Amino acid sequence: MIHTTDERDIEVERRFVPKAKDINDEIAWAQINKDVLRSMERPRMMYWVIFLASLALFSFGVYCEVRQYQSGLGMADLENPQVWGLYIATFIFWIGMSHSGTLLSAILHIMHADWRKPIYRFAEAMTTFSLMTAGLFVLVHLGRVWQFYYVVAYPNERWTWPNFNSPLVWDATAIGTYLTSSIVFLYFGMIPDLAICRDNAKGFRRKFYWLLSLGWQGTDRQWANFRVTYLTVACFLIPLAVSVHSIVATDFAVSQQPGWHITSFPPYFVAGALYSGCAAIITLFIILRYVFRFEEYMTMPILDKTCRLTFAIAMVWTYLNLIEYASVWYGSDPYAKETLIFRATGTYAPYWWAMNFLGSVVPFALAFKSLRNHIPTMMVVSLLLNLGMWLERFMIVTPTFAHGYYPWTWTGNWWPSWIQWGIVAGSFGWFTMLFMLFCKIFPAVSMYEVKEMVYHRFMARKARAS
Repeated sequence: MIHTTDERDIEVERRFVPKAKDINDEIAWAQINKDVLRSMERPRMMYWVIFLASLALFSFGVYCEVRQYQSGLGMADLENPQVWGLYIATFIFWIGMSHSGTLLSAILHIMHADWRKPIYRFAEAMTTFSLMTAGLFVLVHLGRVWQFYYVVAYPNERWTWPNFNSPLVWDATAIGTYLTSSIVFLYFGMIPDLAICRDNAKGFRRKFYWLLSLGWQGTDRQWANFRVTYLTVACFLIPLAVSVHSIVATDFAVSQQPGWHITSFPPYFVAGALYSGCAAIITLFIILRYVFRFEEYMTMPILDKTCRLTFAIAMVWTYLNLIEYASVWYGSDPYAKETLIFRATGTYAPYWWAMNFLGSVVPFALAFKSLRNHIPTMMVVSLLLNLGMWLERFMIVTPTFAHGYYPWTWTGNWWPSWIQWGIVAGSFGWFTMLFMLFCKIFPAVSMYEVKEMVYHRFMARKARAS
C-alpha cells in the first residue's frame, strides 16, 4: 500500500520524532509541511511591498531599454573609448551573484553539511535568476537586440558562423550551459516537495503541482534514483561553476588593455563571485526569515555559519586583490602601473578607495559573534559588501577604458547616463520580482531535507542518551 505524503510523515513522526515544545527543540515533521505551505499562502504584508517596488523598478528599466532600442546606444552615452559602460560591469556582477547558490549547495551537499538544508533551495533559485539577469545584459550590450543569435554557437545555412574568437560567444555558451544545469539541479531537488504541495493543494494549483511532481510517490526505488542523480548533478556543477566565471575572467585576461592582462584574474574573479554570492545569501536569508515567517528554520546558528563562510571568502578575495596590485606595481608593464595609479589618484579614486574599504575592511564586522547575531547589522553589512563588489566590477571596466595606451583615450571624467542607470536598476527589480514570485509559488525551504536533518539529530541524541 502506498501512503500519501502526509500520512507517511505522521507515521514516521509518531514513531521517531518528538513533539516540539519550543523553537529550540526539534520541529515535528507534519508541522514542517504546515509551516512551509502556509508561507506560500500567507506571507507578511512586506512581501507585497517588496514585490510591487521591484515591479516598478523593473518597469522603469524596461522603459529605459525601449528608449535605447528606439534611439540607439547614443542614448546610453556609449562611444569610443567607453564602449561598455555599466552593462558589462553589471553583467560580471550578476554572473558572480550566481555562483554561491548552486556551487556552495553542491559542495555542502557532497560534504553532508546539514546546516545547508533549510537555505539551499532559495540559494539555488538565486543562482538561476542571477544568470537570467546576466544573460539580459549580453543582449542589452549588443545594442541590436534582434541579432542575439550571432553570439550563439550553432550551425546554420548562411555560410556564416559566429566568431569563436569573440568573448561574447564564450559567455553565451558558458551562461547557457550553466543556466540549464542550474535549472535542472533546482527543479530536480524540488520534486519530493512538489509532491507534498500536490497532496495539499486544490483546484488549478493541484494540477500544476501534479504535472511538476512527475508522479512522485516516495517509493524506495524513486528515492534511490533520486539520490544518485542529485549527487551526480552536484558533482557536475562544481567544475562547471568554476569554469563559467573563469571564462568571464578570460574575457579580460586575453585582452592587451592595461590592467586586464593579468594571469591571476580567473581565481580572482571566482573568489569575487563567491564573495558577492555569499553576501547576497545573507541578505535574502534575512528577508525570507521575516517575510515568510521562517524563524524556526532559518535559525541564528545557520546565519552565523554563513557569515563566517563569507568572512573567510572575503579574506581570500582580499589576498588575491593585493596580489593583483603587487604584480602590477612590481611588474614590467609601465602602462598597467599607470592605470593602477590612475585608479588610486585620478577621477575614479573615490570609488576605488570605497571598493577596497567595503570589500576588505567592512567584512571584519563578520569576525565578531556579537555582530553576527545582530540581524539589522548583518543586513546592512551584506548590502555594503555587495555594493563594494559592484564597485569592484565597475573599477575593472571603466578606468581601463578611460586611461588606455593612447592619449586620445584619456576621457577623464566619464559618467554613465540615466539610461544606463535605469537599466541597471531595472535588473535589480527584475531579479527581486522573479525571486519573490518563486518563493510564493514554490517552497523556499526544502521540506524533505529539513525532515532528514531533524531525524538525524534526533537519532544522534537518542544514541548518545542510550
